Amino acid sequence: MKELQEFFVNFKTIESIIVIALGTLLRILATKSLTNVRKKFGFQKNRVILINKIISVLIYASVIVIISFIWGVDEKELFLFVSSFLTILGIAFFAQWSILSNITAGLILFVNYPVKIGDTITILEKDNNVSGEIKDIGAFFITLKTEENEFVTVPNSIILQKNIKFQSK
Repeated sequence: MKELQEFFVNFKTIESIIVIALGTLLRILATKSLTNVRKKFGFQKNRVILINKIISVLIYASVIVIISFIWGVDEKELFLFVSSFLTILGIAFFAQWSILSNITAGLILFVNYPVKIGDTITILEKDNNVSGEIKDIGAFFITLKTEENEFVTVPNSIILQKNIKFQSK
């Protein structure tokens, strides 16, 4: 009986190693494919890096779920954990509505990018215009470098709400 248990443990270990190897191989192939697509279609390097990070997280999350099934985690328990986590995450995002609007604005800027890294923009306000070169577009903020070599972070939602004057490179 003990030999049978050792066989199943060794078999689960081998299956887990195979799943990890396949996940790593899939991530490497995805990275190479994204690099080829970027070169072929001329996409910005920073956008491809962000897509690559998202794909990597999805691949590794899938690997973790598959390995948990190999080692006998019940589907109902996993579903309960994931749904509880997403509920808490949802409450946190709705508690900070501005964070949610900035993430949504970041996604809109990513998909329908009227501005890109390297562009010089001026955010037109009533009393105080903000001008600078876009250095980074993140999930929450856009980082601008002003003419005085100062870095200013602007929430993504401001880019969608205010009038902007920009010059592309």
